[in-house]
Amino acid sequence: MITDSLRHIGQYASVHSRLKLAAQFLATRDCEMLEPGKYEIDGDHVYALVQHYETKPKEKGLWEAHRQYLDVQYMAEGSETLGYVPIDRTEVTRPYDKDGDYALFAASGDFFTLHEGHFALFAPHDVHMPGIRLETALPVKKIVIKVMI
Repeated sequence: MITDSLRHIGQYASVHSRLKLAAQFLATRDCEMLEPGKYEIDGDHVYALVQHYETKPKEKGLWEAHRQYLDVQYMAEGSETLGYVPIDRTEVTRPYDKDGDYALFAASGDFFTLHEGHFALFAPHDVHMPGIRLETALPVKKIVIKVMI
């Protein structure tokens, strides 16, 4: 798991060859103006999901991980809490769904705040819980870029 400011995202392009496309998308778009929906960057290899939602209490959150894609979660507006735990410290509660590219887990992990203008990068071994409120539920705008590995 990596978390940093958007201005540094280019430094992580060597993590995976397609990550450079994700970095370019975020760096060259007015992210605050993007409407919710799916934006193709390189077909199914790299695409962005623009999301507007209200953050939720931790007890309503789900621990998830993906196999086919890296998740780049960029906070365009607002802030939220995200959970993280290495996959070897979890227990599968819902087996991997290939069509949805996710599995669900039971875990006890660490939590951090993803602030506006920052991103978190999750690999397949990074179980994460997105969308958690800080102290109260607030609306956020997040761009999740899926990078096929």
